[in-house]
Amino acid sequence: MRFSTRLTVAVIALLNVIPVSGHSAGLSSAGAAESQTGPVDFAPVLQKHGEQLGAVAGDAQAVGLFVAHIGPALGLHDVASTLAAKNIPAKVSKELGIQELTVSAQRLVAALSAWQAADRVLHSLSEPGSPVAAPPATSVTWIQTSVPLPALAHMTKELTQPAESKPDAAVIDRVPLALSAGRLALDAQQRAIAEWWQLKSWRDRVRTVRGRNKVCGTWQWIIHNHQQHHQEQKLSLLFPPPGPEYPLPPGLVETVVLGENVYLRWESNGQVQEDSLQFTKEGRGLEGTFVNSQGGWGSISGKRTSDCKP
Repeated sequence: MRFSTRLTVAVIALLNVIPVSGHSAGLSSAGAAESQTGPVDFAPVLQKHGEQLGAVAGDAQAVGLFVAHIGPALGLHDVASTLAAKNIPAKVSKELGIQELTVSAQRLVAALSAWQAADRVLHSLSEPGSPVAAPPATSVTWIQTSVPLPALAHMTKELTQPAESKPDAAVIDRVPLALSAGRLALDAQQRAIAEWWQLKSWRDRVRTVRGRNKVCGTWQWIIHNHQQHHQEQKLSLLFPPPGPEYPLPPGLVETVVLGENVYLRWESNGQVQEDSLQFTKEGRGLEGTFVNSQGGWGSISGKRTSDCKP
């Protein structure tokens, strides 16, 4: 499959001034060119696997294509190998977010399939006298189920509307089709980039979940502040399990757990405190130091008094 560069640029220029499918105009060709590079180069993937992308019509087929070709080609080797793994225990699967990972991989393939369909239409329009390459109905249905794209519905509608008998009208009828295909290419590209980032940041999200699981529970802390004449402060802290439904302790803005090491950052009323801690007593204790923006520094000794309770 070749990219219809000349026609695509012309369509993008038209999209700058003509609102299509209810979208607001104003995307510059320079901005479009910049966004096409994105965080990763999709063009080689579309060129190499275009026929396979055009034939996808189901979730299982999409995941299989992602695992075998699309994921590795886009630098998502860890995601692809994880989705290819068999017999993952239910607890580990939940911790790794396999279900969400699978859906995101399906959406990425769907977005690329829509992008490929739009490019095929644009390419066929750039060759006078050639028939317009319409995507299979089964593929369109699956794409719309995975990643609803209004521009795909508009392009499909334009493809099914017969041109009038006049030769000039047949040419004019291709303009809205080219606009719909151009809009679809842009929308699908943006969705592909969003899903790629979601998959690329997967390991960081898993690390965050594991870290919050590890510190989850109720802790009794003793803080020894050397700045304030070795004053000691005792307090009880509840670290909730991961999830947006469980709010963090007031002021805690960052939690990083790497192995046995724990980093906590607190912010309140323009002041900052950073805790550098380490698990002890097989995870039942935490020992370390703190520094804050007021010049305070000292030691922290923590003891887990109750386990994690969702």
